[in-house]
Amino acid sequence: MIVETGHVVAVEPDSVWVETIRNSACGTCAAQKGCGHGLLSRISSARRNYIEVFSGTLAASSCVVDDHVRISIPEDVILRGSVVLYMWPLVSMLVGAAVAVKVVAGNEDILAISGAACGLALGIVLVRWHAWRHRFDKSLQPSLVGLVGSSSGIIAVS
Repeated sequence: MIVETGHVVAVEPDSVWVETIRNSACGTCAAQKGCGHGLLSRISSARRNYIEVFSGTLAASSCVVDDHVRISIPEDVILRGSVVLYMWPLVSMLVGAAVAVKVVAGNEDILAISGAACGLALGIVLVRWHAWRHRFDKSLQPSLVGLVGSSSGIIAVS
């Protein structure tokens, strides 16, 4: 489970909105200047992210604005999401290029490029459809794990 600490900025009946600050490990990474994450961290002045977090081992109703909470998301959700996001468009692009060359007669280079572009577009559409279909699936959303610091002075750690 991946755990992060955040600051509660709004409370809703079944969830809270949490502000997290994106931390980068660029100082200890060997790639440093060749990494896309490091580049985005440097050019992005707004390092704060707002996410909706649903009740987990801690109920959302237990939180108030200005509390510091721990949120988590299962590692398999990250892994499956990476496969969907990166592999579906890549595989569909390769299949599109191969199918276009095999099915349609003509200049193979142009057909491969056209098939790859169509396959990539189809892969992106499939990723968007998957995201839309699972947008309310709470098992894929971050959940509240514990209260790190409370504005009321009571601390509950689980």
